[in-house]
Amino acid sequence: MTLPCTAIEPLSFRKALGHYASGITVITSHIGGEPVGFTCQSFYSVSMSPPLVSFSVKSSSYSYPGIRQAGRFAVNILSGEQVNISNQFARQGTDKWHGIKWRASPLGNPIIADSLDWLDCEIHAEHAAGDHLIVVGEVKALNLQEAAAAQPLLYFKGQYCNLTAHGAV
Repeated sequence: MTLPCTAIEPLSFRKALGHYASGITVITSHIGGEPVGFTCQSFYSVSMSPPLVSFSVKSSSYSYPGIRQAGRFAVNILSGEQVNISNQFARQGTDKWHGIKWRASPLGNPIIADSLDWLDCEIHAEHAAGDHLIVVGEVKALNLQEAAAAQPLLYFKGQYCNLTAHGAV
């Protein structure tokens, strides 16, 4: 039995996807002597061998063309204490780097201080997908923070949230 195809309303689609909790990252690079970056919640692992990760970005992104030109990027996985950093990098037309402490990764990408972890990547592939681009990166270096008490910054139903203290299920 074939179901009739109906148009999906964008607001309903967004609301439905909001029921999927995601971590928050800031994708960064360094081009022309200037750091660039943006907040991204559509980050995920792709392959263990070779080590590949991916993120999606709007085709109209102001920051991504510089990252594409650099050919490399870092994924800064934000902690639950970094809500302000997420908000700062989500805005366009402001100095996203004002007050942000960072250092260069092995590939020269900005690593934001106190992020849970970071992955240093070279662009492996890029695919057009609707009004977004799917960017695949090959991980060339990474860092794992060993702080057991650190919590990730999560996004669920349109707001930031933290893991509960009840432990894993």
